[in-house]
Amino acid sequence: MAGPAVGDPAPGFVLPGTGAREYTLADHAGQPVVLVFYPQDNSPVCILQLRSYSDGLSEFSDLGAQVLGLSPQSVSSHEAFAARFGVRFPLLADEDKSVGSRYGILGPLGFYRRSVFVVDAGGVVRYAHRSMTSLAFVDRRELTQAVRSSA
Repeated sequence: MAGPAVGDPAPGFVLPGTGAREYTLADHAGQPVVLVFYPQDNSPVCILQLRSYSDGLSEFSDLGAQVLGLSPQSVSSHEAFAARFGVRFPLLADEDKSVGSRYGILGPLGFYRRSVFVVDAGGVVRYAHRSMTSLAFVDRRELTQAVRSSA
C-alpha cells in the first residue's frame, strides 16, 4: 500500500472545503494536524466518527491541533452533512481522490478506506492508521495521545 509511513513527510494538498474556502496542509505549518479520511457523508459509521471527534474538538484545540476531515463528496454535500450532524471542523472535498491516493488510503475499487494521520508541526507523519474494513474508527483518546506524543 503506497502512501506515507510514520516518519515520512506528509504529502501536501490544496482542496476546497466547508466555510467557502480552500485548505492546504501548509496553512497549518507549525501546529499538529489530524487528517481524518472518511468514506462518505451521512453513512452510519462516519456520522459516529465525525461527531465523536467534533464533540471532543476542545481536546484537540487544547493541544494546538487542527482537525481536518477529507472525503470524496462535494463541498455542498459536506456543508449539509456538517450542519445536520454538528461537525465543527472543516470538511474537505477530495472529489478526484488524488489526496487519498497520495496517502495510500484507497481500497482496491478506488473507495476511501477510513484512515487517520497525525502530522506534527514540522509536517512529518507521526501516526498513521489505515482501516482495512472501514467498519470501526480510531478512538478520540488514542488520537489525542498521538498528538501529545508528536510534540
